[in-house]
Amino acid sequence: MKRELRLSLQFADARHRAQLPRHRVQRWLRAALEGPAELTVRIVDAEEGRALNREYRSKDYATNVLTFDYQHEPVIVADLVLAAPVVEAEARELGVDLAAHYAHLLIHGALHAQGYDHEQDDEAACMEARETELMAALGLHDPYAR
Repeated sequence: MKRELRLSLQFADARHRAQLPRHRVQRWLRAALEGPAELTVRIVDAEEGRALNREYRSKDYATNVLTFDYQHEPVIVADLVLAAPVVEAEARELGVDLAAHYAHLLIHGALHAQGYDHEQDDEAACMEARETELMAALGLHDPYAR
């Protein structure tokens, strides 16, 4: 079933625009959604990523993905912010395809937007299993297989 998704896709850092065509981002997000959603995905540089992480999480570094979830029902409403240089460096370090790493992080962020978390071991196991399942359904690598 195709999940209803209203998507705003923004590129403050356009270095990976070719890896992230709208139809591909929609496919990845729809796979993770358990209901209708209104999502903004913003690809940023390290400076903006660091500023947001510092302001909202009190962590003074750019992280791969930040999820700002505003509403879970009846429609999921959230912003997903991905720092392009961090995503690129992680993909290189992990030896995975850049687009596949973006897919994983978008799925990860979309799950957070729906209330999934990984602060406790049992929550992490549940969230990681769901991510692995979704990635496999999309024909992509298991992000936790090492």
